[in-house]
Amino acid sequence: MQLQGKRILITGGTSGIGLASARQLQEKGARVFVTGRRPDLLAAALDALGPSAQGIAADVASEAGRAATLDAALAGLGGLDVLVNNAGAVRAGPLEETGEAEIRAMVEVDLLAPILITRAALLALRASGDAMVVNVASGIALVGVPFYATYAAVKAGLAHFGEALRRELLGESVHVLTLYPGATDTPMMKTSRAGPELGFVKETADEVAAALVAGMEADALDVRRLSPQRAQMVALNATDPAALDARFLQMKPALAAAVKDHAAL
Repeated sequence: MQLQGKRILITGGTSGIGLASARQLQEKGARVFVTGRRPDLLAAALDALGPSAQGIAADVASEAGRAATLDAALAGLGGLDVLVNNAGAVRAGPLEETGEAEIRAMVEVDLLAPILITRAALLALRASGDAMVVNVASGIALVGVPFYATYAAVKAGLAHFGEALRRELLGESVHVLTLYPGATDTPMMKTSRAGPELGFVKETADEVAAALVAGMEADALDVRRLSPQRAQMVALNATDPAALDARFLQMKPALAAAVKDHAAL
């Protein structure tokens, strides 16, 4: 995809990977519209992105928030060429200690919201004639990690939603790309203490965004940002999942302690 002049809506675009992507897409000549729940973060993001950027404070987990987001983006941009489903929520910990409201938040933000806003945006995307949907999944979608059961489920669901939708839209000038970030140094990861010894090797949001932009330009099917440790886990999970189970069994006490406070909802 040629990004010059493209009209791009990024959910969760006020910090982290979303904001870094907005900045780099602007550098390619794209017009960006960002959305997030907090007005203060939105104001700071728009200030950082400059006067050409637009945005709205809205919660894409709600029907009203999705409608407000899409209506404002279409009005502000005059149409839509790219939808980036980046807004995310996470709560780590043992399943039985995870509250129902926390589980529902992950399902609604990480899976249901992208499906529903994509459905609502398809008419505008088809009208573009050269459009793309980007779904931000997770490396945990590729290999299930203890204490992230719900998060793994919804991110794997998002990845398969994108794969199926890509095939559904073949020949209709709407491409679908899935991004699989590994551990990334963003506000979403601030409450996690998991490090390289547990397979969580952090890279910067700018590094992930650069890989995503390159993937968009190449019309890639997916972009995977996996550390060597995580890539090894993915490979072992495909060939000998029981061996990976044994490795996680050894890690469990340390991993449980490292991620027990990891929450961004």
